Amino acid sequence: MKAPKLTVGWREWVGLPALGVEAIKVKVDTGALTSALHAIHVRVVRNNGRERVRFDLHPLQRDSRLTVHCEADLLEWREVRSSNGDTEFRPVIRTPVALGGQQWPIDVTLTNRDSMGFRMLLGRRALRRRLLVDPGVSYLFGDHHPTAVTR
Repeated sequence: MKAPKLTVGWREWVGLPALGVEAIKVKVDTGALTSALHAIHVRVVRNNGRERVRFDLHPLQRDSRLTVHCEADLLEWREVRSSNGDTEFRPVIRTPVALGGQQWPIDVTLTNRDSMGFRMLLGRRALRRRLLVDPGVSYLFGDHHPTAVTR
């Protein structure tokens, strides 16, 4: 029997537990195919024969005081066309996302989103077969300003 789909608003707080982020505000973006996460100081390193990505993240919009240092396996590089029409090759990681008591792995591209309204976009691939979007509501799982970091 299929689990019922979770209904979410057009913006929500999600967790990225493998990256040490308790909560980050996302725009649920059905116009974006792939999810995107704000990342700065991105660098690829070799660790035990595997390519990994190290990067820093400011999980709270308009607040650069809080920095989370992250590391994840590099999945691949993808060419992404942004909403303004520019294309960029971005590193892609796979990491669990937590929302509404559920957790599942998603692919996320890493890019500097300082000038954007949200530190993260949750794209169609992350939503597929799991979430329904109600564009008329926000923060169905709580509107809060968390500490944002678990480690």
